[in-house]
Amino acid sequence: MRKLKNEELIRKSVAEFKAAEKLPLILILDNIRSLNNIGSVFRTSDAFLVKKIYLCGITACPPHKDIHKTALGATENVHWEYAESALNVVKKLQKEGTSVWAIEQTEAATPLDQFQPNPNQAHAFVLGNEVHGVAQEVVTRCGQALEIPQFGTKHSLNISVATGIIVWDFFTKKKL
Repeated sequence: MRKLKNEELIRKSVAEFKAAEKLPLILILDNIRSLNNIGSVFRTSDAFLVKKIYLCGITACPPHKDIHKTALGATENVHWEYAESALNVVKKLQKEGTSVWAIEQTEAATPLDQFQPNPNQAHAFVLGNEVHGVAQEVVTRCGQALEIPQFGTKHSLNISVATGIIVWDFFTKKKL
């Protein structure tokens, strides 16, 4: 077995990516501190044709060299928008009919393996700050949360890892 070279991989051009049908998924980043995490979310969003990313609060925006380092150009492909308030984005999306879920450990969270996306509805996932998670007012407004089951001693995952898990799970359940 031999590794494939980059030129052997079938990848979309930027124009093809922008014209492609997108996964009906929006990611909302709620006060993310790490520029590397932000870049990784862009790269994952590119890989799975995520519709849009909202960068909220203190979350940095492109262009930035540290975001670019992990995004590897995905900031040029993936549609994104800055919003001061994640709460206002959640309200707006809910008003438009999007099913919005906090990715958080809550009293009534749905384990990710039991989550079934509505086939006739767009979805949005809110990912929170590396220390404090999704703001409580945002969790309350979402009214529903997804939890990634964990079986070790730690209580959380890095946001870029959590994003990869939830986006892959959504992609496999809601294939284009």
